[in-house]
Amino acid sequence: MFRCSPEMWRRVKRSFSISAPRLSVRPHMPWYLRWGLILPFVLAALGLAWWAYGSGLELGGFYRGKTREELSRLREQVTRLQEENAQLSNQIAQSERQIQIERASNQETTKQLKNLTEENSRIQEDLAFFQNITATRGKEGELAIHRLKLESDKIPGEYRLRMLLVQSGQRIKGFTGNYQVVASVLENGSRTTRLFPENASGNAQFQLNFKYYQRIEQSIQLPPGMRLEGVQVRIFEQGAIEPRIRQSVTLS
Repeated sequence: MFRCSPEMWRRVKRSFSISAPRLSVRPHMPWYLRWGLILPFVLAALGLAWWAYGSGLELGGFYRGKTREELSRLREQVTRLQEENAQLSNQIAQSERQIQIERASNQETTKQLKNLTEENSRIQEDLAFFQNITATRGKEGELAIHRLKLESDKIPGEYRLRMLLVQSGQRIKGFTGNYQVVASVLENGSRTTRLFPENASGNAQFQLNFKYYQRIEQSIQLPPGMRLEGVQVRIFEQGAIEPRIRQSVTLS
């Protein structure tokens, strides 16, 4: 015979008594129907939030339509300024090239003007000099050195010697000969001399052949470490051993 234990009996009694747990019955609903009911509320909430955001921006003075227009206007302005900047850069480059051309032309004109001024000054000096010679009239056939100058050239170690040889008289013979330059040089604290040209018989630019006058411009070059102090010019008639004229000049 089946006997129910006290514990089992209490459980059965609790299940059918007034204090037993309530039983709920829910109808079954598919998930797509459930999402179909929820989704409109979610979209409505998002739309409401977006509307509230836009309203907040407008209340704060931030209008999206005007902002787009302002951005578009600023982009157009930037594009226009870039084009103007490119045009101005081209104009500046052309102006700089034109300035360089004009500057080079001005420098060349200035150089030519300087040369013409120096040449004009030299011609005026020659004119005054020859007028003086014509007025004084020295001895017939007298040979003299005038306007002897020694100057440093642009290149270090190079010097330029200038002089004017004049033969006085009206009925004179042409002078034929040569000249030598004896340079006084300072080297390593001691003075020495150098002869130009070193071999006088083979240098045509040291030859002389004139009747009334001859202008001479001679370049002198010294090795590095030497400094020129002065020179002595010696004029020789053709075939003569002793110079007819000696004249010295220091570096100016």
